Amino acid sequence: MREQHMRMKEKIVLRVIARSVLPFILLFALYVQFHGDYGPGGGFQAGVIFSAGFILYGLIFGMKRLEKVLPWSVVERGAAVGLLLYGGVGVVAMLMQGHYLDYRVLQHDPQHGLHLGILLVELGVGITVTMAMLAIFYAFAERKEA
Repeated sequence: MREQHMRMKEKIVLRVIARSVLPFILLFALYVQFHGDYGPGGGFQAGVIFSAGFILYGLIFGMKRLEKVLPWSVVERGAAVGLLLYGGVGVVAMLMQGHYLDYRVLQHDPQHGLHLGILLVELGVGITVTMAMLAIFYAFAERKEA
């Protein structure tokens, strides 16, 4: 009986800590995502941090609650949207008489075009990495033991 009480207490502590830390993890991921234009960081790193936040939520609160927050259909569609965003920037650049992923043609000023292109491509990478990491986690978490 005492052991069961201790396990419940440990879980409460983990849940309280996770609830308090999770917003900061996701906020830091946003910072890394949008600061990637100017310094170290960017889409890949932000995607891993974002997925780590959701994985923490799933580990602490359970897969059923995670799937309510982020259903499998959102993970599937999100991965596709991220890839389309990345590839779409290149196609739009080509349609605007530039080379594939030549961002300079995206705006009137080449410098602004570079900034916009990098922002969009990094966003596409961030979304794709987040969803890919979550798809791997969902696959392992839902696996039944033999």
